Amino acid sequence: MSSPISSVTGAPFARIMSVAGYRPSRVVTNEEVCERIDSSDEWIRERSGIIERRYAAADESVSDMATIAATNAIRKAGIDPAQVGLVLVASVTHPYPTPSAAAEVAFRIGAIGAAATDISSACAGFCYGIAIADALVRSGGTTYAVVIGVEKLSDWTDHTDRGTAFIFADGAGAVVIGPSEISAIGPVVWGSDGEQREAINMTQSLVEYRQDPGPHFPTLTMQGQQVFRWAVGDMAKTAQAALDAAHVAAEDLDAFIPHQANMRITDAMIRALKLPAHVPVARDIAYTGNTSAASIPLAMERMLDDGQAPHGGTALLIGFGAGLVFASQVVTLP
Repeated sequence: MSSPISSVTGAPFARIMSVAGYRPSRVVTNEEVCERIDSSDEWIRERSGIIERRYAAADESVSDMATIAATNAIRKAGIDPAQVGLVLVASVTHPYPTPSAAAEVAFRIGAIGAAATDISSACAGFCYGIAIADALVRSGGTTYAVVIGVEKLSDWTDHTDRGTAFIFADGAGAVVIGPSEISAIGPVVWGSDGEQREAINMTQSLVEYRQDPGPHFPTLTMQGQQVFRWAVGDMAKTAQAALDAAHVAAEDLDAFIPHQANMRITDAMIRALKLPAHVPVARDIAYTGNTSAASIPLAMERMLDDGQAPHGGTALLIGFGAGLVFASQVVTLP
C-alpha cells in the first residue's frame, strides 16, 4: 500500500493588503475619438458615461504598466518583494503568447523565483486572480501573492469602429494578497458561458492573419446589445449570489465596485440589486474608460484615495466579459 501524500496548510484566511494603480499620462477626450468615428461627445456620454480615457505611449508595454502598479502595491503592503511567492497577471493584451507577462513582471519587481502565470479571462480576470490567490494563501501554496489587472487595449482596438472605439482604454491595477486572522475575502461565484463566445471576440486569429494578411490587423469586436442584455440580466444575479455566499446584505456594503464596462450597465445592476442609495458605487469609467482586467483595481484605488469608500470597509466586486466569463466576491478593502 502506498504511503499517504503529505499536505501543507496555510493561513486561516487571506486579505487584500494594498492596492495601487497606474494610469498612462495621455488623456484622450471624446472629441479626439470622434475625429475618426461618426459620433459626438454627447452621444458617447449618454451611451457609456465616458468623458475621457487614457492611452499608453507607443513604447509603453503591458509589462511596463504592470510592473509599476505591482511595485507600488508591494511598497504600500510593507513587504519585501522577495516575500512574494506568486504573481498573477490578468490580461488579454500582452502581445506574446509566450513567455507570460507574469514571469517578466515577477523578475522586474524583485519576486525572484516566484510562481508566475497569466490569466486570460478578460474583464473578469482580476476577480479570477483574487479567487486563485485567496485559495493558495489559505492552502499554503504561497504566503504573499501579487494580482495584477493590466491592459493596453488601444493596441487591439479599431479606432474607426463606431461600436468600440470610444470604449476601450489602457491602465494597470495591482493588489497584494496575504495572510489574515479574520475572514476578509468571501467565496467566489464564478463561471462561463462559451455558447456566447462570439459576443466579444477578435475579427480574426493571428494565425488567420498570417495566412491571409488583410488591410487591418486583428482587433476586438463586440455585439453591444447582446453583451448589455447578458450583463444586465445575469450579472446582478451573480452579484447577489456572492453577497449570499458571504452572508452580507446589500445595505451593509461600504462600496460596490463592478467592472467598469458601461455606466448604463452599472445603473441597471444597482436597480436589480436594490442597492441602497447610501452605498457608494465606483464610476471610474467616466475618466478612465473600460480597461478590462484593470478596471476593478483602478476603481478600488480611486474610491479609497478620494474617500468615497473607507479603508477596512466591505466591498462587492464583480467582473464580467469576453468568454463569456464572470466572477464576483465580497472583500474587505485594504
